[in-house]
Amino acid sequence: MTSAHVDWNLYHSFLAVMQEGSLSAAARALGMTQPSVGRHIAALETALNAPLFTRGPDGVKPTATALEMQASAQAMASAAQHAMRVASGSEHDERGTVRITASQMMGGEVLPEILARYQAQHPLLTIELVLNNKMDDLLKREADIAVRMERPTQQALIAKRMGRVDIGLYAHQRYVQARGLPRTLAELAQHAMIGPDQDTFTTRLGAQHGIPISREMFSFRCDNDLALLAALRAGLGIGGSQIGVARRDPALQPVLPDQLTFSLDMWLLTHGDLRGNKRVMALYRYLTQELSAYALSSQRTD
Repeated sequence: MTSAHVDWNLYHSFLAVMQEGSLSAAARALGMTQPSVGRHIAALETALNAPLFTRGPDGVKPTATALEMQASAQAMASAAQHAMRVASGSEHDERGTVRITASQMMGGEVLPEILARYQAQHPLLTIELVLNNKMDDLLKREADIAVRMERPTQQALIAKRMGRVDIGLYAHQRYVQARGLPRTLAELAQHAMIGPDQDTFTTRLGAQHGIPISREMFSFRCDNDLALLAALRAGLGIGGSQIGVARRDPALQPVLPDQLTFSLDMWLLTHGDLRGNKRVMALYRYLTQELSAYALSSQRTD
């Protein structure tokens, strides 16, 4: 076997070991046995004539060669997944697979209900949903459609602004009963606050609005937006939420709505090369209508 004709399954196992950190974890993720994954890695090392992992008492560690080739192998995986989606149905047919990427909040709280209505009318369509904030996944063909809260800069993309999404502070009624509500921004410092740990998005957002926000302000920290929302609903403190999401829960009460509200633009994106793909563009048009309506529901009403 030459390096130019390496079985893709060997790279698949390689990526799993890189992502999972061990042969046993990779085997579980792939639904294989550990010896089979080990044979794949050994065969790939032989084909490439280069060691990819060092074995030790703590498991396997990637070599410099493995680290250098990880991005290329991931690009191969993305291309293979895109090819499978294309092959799942004719581009002129609504049957097949469409892969959507969205932020944690949009993907976990907003899109499922919207997509359920669409899939009920298109039962032959398979929808894949990935939660992340990467801006380059469409260009890498890791997804067909993206919902993003920042304006895209890549010219190869079709981008439509869905509208403004406002974010306000809220507290669960259990927290309010125990601690009350702040009446001013100064009093907010006396309350338990929920916010990010290492993620700097909220800090940058506050700076854009002239409001200093630091990690030390939060007594509960997490970089997962869905976990932060769960903490808010559990009454752990005062935290931010998209107004459209918070309005669905009558137990969440707005905090200082006239003094502290952030705004984000929501964008719907797809790759320009997919203009002729019927199933992708049909879902894109549907999401345009639904997300525009959601944006309106997420704006403050004074």
